[in-house]
Amino acid sequence: MSTEIIAMFWVVSFLLIITPGMDWAYAISAGIRGKVVLPAVGGMLLGHMAAILLVAAGVGALMMQLPILLNTLTVLGGAYLLWLGVALIRSPASPASAASNTPDSTRQWLLKGAGISGLNPKVLLLFLALLPQFSDPQSNWPLPVQMLTLGGIHLLGCAVVYLVVGYGAQWVLQTRPAAARLVSRISGTAMAGIALLLLAEPVIQSI
Repeated sequence: MSTEIIAMFWVVSFLLIITPGMDWAYAISAGIRGKVVLPAVGGMLLGHMAAILLVAAGVGALMMQLPILLNTLTVLGGAYLLWLGVALIRSPASPASAASNTPDSTRQWLLKGAGISGLNPKVLLLFLALLPQFSDPQSNWPLPVQMLTLGGIHLLGCAVVYLVVGYGAQWVLQTRPAAARLVSRISGTAMAGIALLLLAEPVIQSI
């Protein structure tokens, strides 16, 4: 596996990571809350890792051949994201709520983060499109190993960017409760909007 291919993949992956989306919205909400950035980002990385493992094992391609499975994942992911977005709009995270953090709430942020990425069919489709494209059939490395290596590079980029976003939000908004609540509601609205698009996809495809 050549360094040129790895470098090209890193550039494409990084450009995708720095594009704001639901992961950014969740990282910002965690940053506003306070001490839950690490579990929130860790949860999202677990979701990405699950998608990478599915693609490397060939399960992702199998799901693409069974539209009902992909549509089911789309509906579940959209419904879950909509629930999180609406909850964030109704009860926006704020610096003042950081004092109420408990081990249970930390675990909840981890699980929610895993759900956001793990139930997002766009993550699976992204890896299905990228990992095989940047894998080299002529390489001495087995294809699953190449995909796992590229996936690891993507995970590292996600970790760095999401931590910067989360802690950056914490640093900027920690002393501004009103601004923090506004940004939190904007994040919730972004999640809800993306969720509605996900829920609409199976309906549009059936028309």
